[in-house]
Amino acid sequence: MTKTAWVFPGQGSQALGMGTDLLDLPSAEDKFAQAKDILGWSVTEICKNEEKLSNTLYTQPCLYVVESILADILRERGHKPDLVAGHSLGEYIAFYIAGVFEWSTGLRLVKRRAELMESTVGGMMAALMNFNREQLEQAIAQTPDVVLANDNSAAQVVISGTPEAVQTVMSQVKAKRAIPLKVSGAFHSPLMAAASTEFQEVLEAVEFQPAIVPVLSNVEPLPSVDAEVLKQRLIKQMTGSVRWREISLQLPNIGIERVVEIGPGNVLTGLIKRTCSDLIIENVRNAAELGE
Repeated sequence: MTKTAWVFPGQGSQALGMGTDLLDLPSAEDKFAQAKDILGWSVTEICKNEEKLSNTLYTQPCLYVVESILADILRERGHKPDLVAGHSLGEYIAFYIAGVFEWSTGLRLVKRRAELMESTVGGMMAALMNFNREQLEQAIAQTPDVVLANDNSAAQVVISGTPEAVQTVMSQVKAKRAIPLKVSGAFHSPLMAAASTEFQEVLEAVEFQPAIVPVLSNVEPLPSVDAEVLKQRLIKQMTGSVRWREISLQLPNIGIERVVEIGPGNVLTGLIKRTCSDLIIENVRNAAELGE
């Protein structure tokens, strides 16, 4: 058997119309109805509205619902992962698939997370492509109020902090491309501390179960099934860096041969392919790609 990891993308991977092709499937219809009860709005309607879908408040719950439905249908059809991981928000779908918490619990957590992140303003994030890593590390070390938020691959990172600090680093590092991101705050940085503290109380109140498959976490990319370890890692996630490059490097080290990205887009499989070119890469972005 080919050892397989399922990975789940986060904010930024959303696509207009995502999930609407799942409505004909009975199990999906039930989940969309449950989601409407929990959220107070229709995921499929928001997914047809480009402006709302790009708003953190809506993006995160929509991605959670669509990705978890795709993964559940794969499981119904007899597929299962040997390991799971998710990028930022995607980690919540990974936890759900690993049996750490129930689906409705995960959606309520994501709803509150999105509300807190949306309410944190004043920060900035920027993506850098094909840059000098040594130069970047030096610039970050010398500039207060900016951190490496997403270490996605050797050639792609995201920095996060105050607008002044992010722009200072951007001006000091040679990069093929440097793009400010359309987000409301400095996610995955110490500027999220107040939101993270409030969210910690929410997480602490939820009982986590031991995972049925190992999870590679963003803040500590080592496989674990321990409920308390996984909870502590998730608590640190809002202010901690997403160490995706290290997650990618871990996959072949722990015997993974095949990676399936479940959710819209192909950002994660692209990053993994650039980091570990020998892995078999697949995508399940929509109903058509679910197979039989």
